[in-house]
Amino acid sequence: MSKKEKSQATHIRRTARDWVFDIAIIVFFCLFTLICVFPFYYLLINTISDNDLVTSGYVNFYPLVKSAAGQAVPGIQISNYVALQNVQDLGSSVLVTVARTILGTALMVITSAWAGYLVTKQKMWKRSFWYRFLVITMYFNAGLVPWYMNMLMMGLTDNFLAYIIPGMVAPYNIILVKTYIESIPTSLEESAVIDGATTSRVWLKIILPLSVPILATIAIFGAVGNWNSFQDSLLLMNNRPDLYTLQHRLYIYLNSSSNLGAMMSQGGQVSEQAAQSLLNQRVIRYTVSMVSIIPILLVYPFMQRYFVKGIMLGAVKG
Repeated sequence: MSKKEKSQATHIRRTARDWVFDIAIIVFFCLFTLICVFPFYYLLINTISDNDLVTSGYVNFYPLVKSAAGQAVPGIQISNYVALQNVQDLGSSVLVTVARTILGTALMVITSAWAGYLVTKQKMWKRSFWYRFLVITMYFNAGLVPWYMNMLMMGLTDNFLAYIIPGMVAPYNIILVKTYIESIPTSLEESAVIDGATTSRVWLKIILPLSVPILATIAIFGAVGNWNSFQDSLLLMNNRPDLYTLQHRLYIYLNSSSNLGAMMSQGGQVSEQAAQSLLNQRVIRYTVSMVSIIPILLVYPFMQRYFVKGIMLGAVKG
């Protein structure tokens, strides 16, 4: 068969219905993408626009600033981001959040990798029992009050370690790692054992390098969870404002502005300083929200290829 005949044989004639269907799919996903992206875009343009225009509700589709004549014109200003350095305790909240994200994620990945490897070993003592016990914890828990009492008895209230220790063992991530490791040819490990490698050495030199996709996947889970964590800071750090996370600080700004807004809407008397504080809190809320989102938006594109590959390979076996 000649090249021309092969080309004609493989060519699929598309009908008008096919073209309409393709166009409809493209339009649908474009609209869906726009719906997903617009909230982030709206947040961004409100942080780089004039504060008075933001408060008045003029900023909807593009950033606006005031001209010399006092009119709203397209433009940007970054004074809100510069002013963040004057927000009380915001710097310490950022440091706490960054520290818990890096340390918590790193320790969680190491623990999940080691535990996931161990439960694949048939010679592990009571392997089936420990694995089933691990899975059960995914579906049953004692509740919020026993959890708080447990943290209190362990001395983890008003303690930075409360952000690190509870999240080191993540059953779901361990199961993902276990499933992925089981897809690695056992001949590699057997060869290393024949050469005299110990279990820990096999894990360090063979299993870890081959498990980069799944480790990157659970690292994304851990980093996003630690960065967005809020409840543990709210419940456990009552006497340590210096240990508040960024999300907790954002909650405080949101709560204070909501209280002032409620007083004004009910006709309550508030001072001019309090009214101005309401305006500032709204702008700060937008700006801090944007700052808390940016790191995840920047990191995820670089980790996405590992994320997709790790999930797909980790789902081969049950």
